[in-house]
Amino acid sequence: MGRQREPFINRVPYYLTTRLLIIPVFHLYFRGRIHGRENVPKTGPLLVVCNHASYFDPPILSSCVNRPVAYMAKEELFNVPILKQLIRLYGAFPVKRTAADRSAIRTSLNALNDGWAMGIFLQGTRTPDGKITEPKLGAAMIAAKANVPILPVSLWGTEKILQGSNIPKAARLTVRIGKLIPAPTATTKEQLQMITDECASIINDMHSLGR
Repeated sequence: MGRQREPFINRVPYYLTTRLLIIPVFHLYFRGRIHGRENVPKTGPLLVVCNHASYFDPPILSSCVNRPVAYMAKEELFNVPILKQLIRLYGAFPVKRTAADRSAIRTSLNALNDGWAMGIFLQGTRTPDGKITEPKLGAAMIAAKANVPILPVSLWGTEKILQGSNIPKAARLTVRIGKLIPAPTATTKEQLQMITDECASIINDMHSLGR
């Protein structure tokens, strides 16, 4: 049986930066709203799936679910001194963007076994309006292999933060957290596609609620 929480050393930088920086900016500058936080399990491995429209999405998502969230990050970031140590503390791990990276999948499974909440953007890349149009099966496959539940989350408004500018705008943001979806019971393409479509539908429906 795996751990029920991520290592303590990873929680320290998360809670410091979240409480002192990210949450104040989210609520005061972006006038952010959060709905459904009660749906987030406080312990146990968890796969968080989300739409993606901005570079700001990972810290916003992680702060709003109120627990550290591990992400796949492009491998080039791990060549930067100091930065690589910091993002590793946050649970990030490298992934190759040019090909399917089996080591990244193994690392995802190891992170879940260590009690992490694992974050995956369902389309795998940013979309201009935050809608999911081509969801990928990878999240459902990892959830099936690790036998962990899936938490769908919608980020609304983040595409406007850097719209037409390099300076973050005070866009109004809304985060909606859906109810847990049980882990897929099989790794067949049909089962993974069904779960993936369900996740995409829930996220898009929450996104359509707007502010």
